[in-house]
Amino acid sequence: MINAAIIGLGRWGQNLVNSVQGKSDVIRFVAGATRSPAKAEAYARAKGFPLHDSYEMALADPNVDAVVLATPHTRHAQQIVAAARAGKHVFTEKPLALTAKSAAAAVRACARARVTLGVGYNWRFQPALQEIKGMLADGRLGKLLHVEGNFCGPSAYRFPKGHWRQERGEGPAGGMTGRGVHVVDAFLFLAGRIQSVHAQSARRVLGYGLDDTTSMLFRFRGGASGTLGTVIATAETWRMQVFGSKGWVEVGDVEHLTTWQMKACFVDPRNLGAHNIPQLLVFPPVSTERAELEHFARAAAARRPLAVAGGDEVHNVAVFEAILKSAKAGKTIRLR
Repeated sequence: MINAAIIGLGRWGQNLVNSVQGKSDVIRFVAGATRSPAKAEAYARAKGFPLHDSYEMALADPNVDAVVLATPHTRHAQQIVAAARAGKHVFTEKPLALTAKSAAAAVRACARARVTLGVGYNWRFQPALQEIKGMLADGRLGKLLHVEGNFCGPSAYRFPKGHWRQERGEGPAGGMTGRGVHVVDAFLFLAGRIQSVHAQSARRVLGYGLDDTTSMLFRFRGGASGTLGTVIATAETWRMQVFGSKGWVEVGDVEHLTTWQMKACFVDPRNLGAHNIPQLLVFPPVSTERAELEHFARAAAARRPLAVAGGDEVHNVAVFEAILKSAKAGKTIRLR
């Protein structure tokens, strides 16, 4: 059993606690810390753990084996390094960091301290996404040609002027930090490393806050292409479609925290003119938040690394950095 401290008890921090507290045999929350303790006291009491006055006090708690970070994006890298120095395993919400340099430094610190670092890309625990990967591996979809996705919603309207989620430094490229990086991670899971990106990003609705309309074109090292859009001043929606030489699959709906269904449609080589009706595939229910935290806990108990130098978690940050450079310069950026 890994005893964890939750750092940040806003909506998402509470969602992470709710996913495992009293339900898991491998991880439980025994402490918490937040910038607004008065708002979280009743919740922490109901969940059976005390609140510390600071992150540093949580790191000094001998009962805490690991920290789970649900904190502003700009703090992740520094907080990961501090956890490593304190000998604590650390799970951070995505993104790992906002620059490739700080992401690499955080990974190095955890490797030196021999503590496990996990990053909250919970889509990888969706049975549908795992099935798509299997369909590419065993040839059912044929050769991967193109992936496209979007992840949109009214995020720009949810937070008032002055809230940290409206600070452009916390959310460069608009919806990418809160939404788009999930789709990028799914792309990396299915298509491998990204070779180049061409992006555009703008704020078109409010007179303050983040960009609300961001889109990009990818080229993968394996040859496939990809497109992604994230609009945070519209109604909630998300979708991902994967095109292979033998057919396509599609996931997407309004809610992304439920277990996804999937549509699949295949070429009929005996009747190439047929407009085939897609098949609908359903999967057993799963909590991806619980799955990712338990995966982290098992790795931490075994002192097995998850996020490592050269891994997808660091590459995702490099892609994000390239998106920012491309949107600013108006040209294609090639990744190393």
